[in-house]
Amino acid sequence: MLKIKRIYEEADPKDGLRILVDRLWPRGISKERAHFDRWEKELAPSDELRRWFGHDPERWQEFRSRYREELEGQGELLQEIAAAAAKGPVTLLYAAKDEEHNNAVVLKELIDKARK
Repeated sequence: MLKIKRIYEEADPKDGLRILVDRLWPRGISKERAHFDRWEKELAPSDELRRWFGHDPERWQEFRSRYREELEGQGELLQEIAAAAAKGPVTLLYAAKDEEHNNAVVLKELIDKARK
């Protein structure tokens, strides 16, 4: 099982393996409170793409396309996460306020596709 969750939400044992997928550390949260198992910065969008997107929903489709291109070299890591999700729960953690337009949504789509 693979899901996404804001890092600011309380950790739950049902989250399983918790992987932070942002390049920058989330504001206002301590590492102790974050309760994450891994921080995979290389799965985050580049600084350039992140700044360009700015969480603007009107740029969402273009962001998804560009971000997928950036992830092309991360197939092995995506497969590793897919394999972990096949064995038990995995939660991708992100900091964005927008729950529908963020990098974790795109990552989940790619990993779910890799699992099929």
